[in-house]
Amino acid sequence: MATAPHAPVVIGVDSSTQSTKAAVVDAGSGRILGLGRAPHTVTGTDGARESDPEQWWRALGDAVAAALRAAGVRQDRISALAVAGQQHGLVALDAHGRPLRPAVLWNDTRSAPQAAHLADARGPDWWLARTGSVPVASITATTWQWLRENEPHLAAATAAVRLPHDYLTERLTGVAATDPGDASGTGWYSTADGAYDPEILQLLGLDGKLLPEVAPTGATRVGTLTPQAAAALGLPAGLPVAAGTGDNMAAAVGLGLGGEGLLDHPVVSLGTSGTVFAATRARPMSPGINGFAAADGTHLPLGCTLNCTLAVDRVADLLRLDREDAAPGEGAVLLPYLDGERTPDLPHASGLLTGLRHATTPQQILGAAYEGAAFTVLRALDELLAACGADPHAPDVASRPLRLIGGGAQGRTWVNTVRRLSGRPVVLPAATELVALGAAALAAGAATGADPVAVAVGWGADKGTELPPLTRDSAAWDRIDGVLRQAARSWTAPPAADRP
Repeated sequence: MATAPHAPVVIGVDSSTQSTKAAVVDAGSGRILGLGRAPHTVTGTDGARESDPEQWWRALGDAVAAALRAAGVRQDRISALAVAGQQHGLVALDAHGRPLRPAVLWNDTRSAPQAAHLADARGPDWWLARTGSVPVASITATTWQWLRENEPHLAAATAAVRLPHDYLTERLTGVAATDPGDASGTGWYSTADGAYDPEILQLLGLDGKLLPEVAPTGATRVGTLTPQAAAALGLPAGLPVAAGTGDNMAAAVGLGLGGEGLLDHPVVSLGTSGTVFAATRARPMSPGINGFAAADGTHLPLGCTLNCTLAVDRVADLLRLDREDAAPGEGAVLLPYLDGERTPDLPHASGLLTGLRHATTPQQILGAAYEGAAFTVLRALDELLAACGADPHAPDVASRPLRLIGGGAQGRTWVNTVRRLSGRPVVLPAATELVALGAAALAAGAATGADPVAVAVGWGADKGTELPPLTRDSAAWDRIDGVLRQAARSWTAPPAADRP
């Protein structure tokens, strides 16, 4: 669909775990004029999850080309570009800017021993005071420690350390830059000081010169498209490029969450991971929550689970059921922790099914998988709201709707399960492709100097369909909570060989 001849147009890129999406967006209205997509490959077993960063670069070019074709917009009409990427991934580069090995992704749990050691070395309060988060497996700092201990020759050869979106932004501009939002997920960035923490870097044996500069916001113009990148993407050289941010931070911008929009309103995202987050002016310091920075200068406390839609889809495959062919679990409880778990911090957990009876149906087992995944996301909600300085049980707070996004928000069973277990009203935002849309708002900010959240609010980011609350299924909640508490004791116990 074409836009007006002289209306500004921007490109927002969502480089996620499974694919890259590029959205060509009318900067005046926020309308997506064209969308392109290219897949990624994730490899690894037994806790390992890796991808080739060069594949991300090729996918970015393919997705942008497809989006431009779909939009029917001339290349010289594009006014700016920004990339949002999956958080936490470790990209180790050589002196020529080439990856030394596949990137270690956010859902790789091999660094669990390093996470435990780092957390114990200084204590949770020490980490919270500096970074707003306690190290867990998958945080970039723990992955770097894993690399140092398991592949020391590669750690020693590393000339630059990047996050996934940093790597792509540098390929676009030749400039090593990141933003406070994505940087706050590394474990070595201080949300208290707004800079890399020298004491943490010393603890990690990491030279700060290997890291990108931190721009003031994700909408800061950090460079322009190089001739080489312009040729690869089919875009004009010299195109302004924003610092970009992490995918969760971009989704918050796309929803209009931030200083110029909604504050202290929770969002539940149901995708490969399950997340709950909110933009707030309070600096969060809660052990069960990641105290991230937001892309616009506010804060973005976030709870993240490893097992969400993909885990439930895997259960549906095992049962040979359509994903919507589910019923409430009744007495069955299924914790679908197929990749270990991050929140709660149970990296050695596995899928657990209990409560089966002769009358239990396959549909109820699948429904129990939905309930287990949704429960795991929602149990972090009260802690998230408290981290925002709100009393989660106060009537005005408890009645705030949950904004439900991600692939799961398109599924009837996911929506009903969240409504039933939370007892809250739910808003299904009208906007789609929120990460790419948020990245587009950052690009618009880089092109015009406007606040990206204000841009997204002007696009109608706060619009959506509100569903009334259902009566909370307290019996199911308590049943799942009891099973998790019991199982967690065995998952966190030392191996038999280490017991006295």
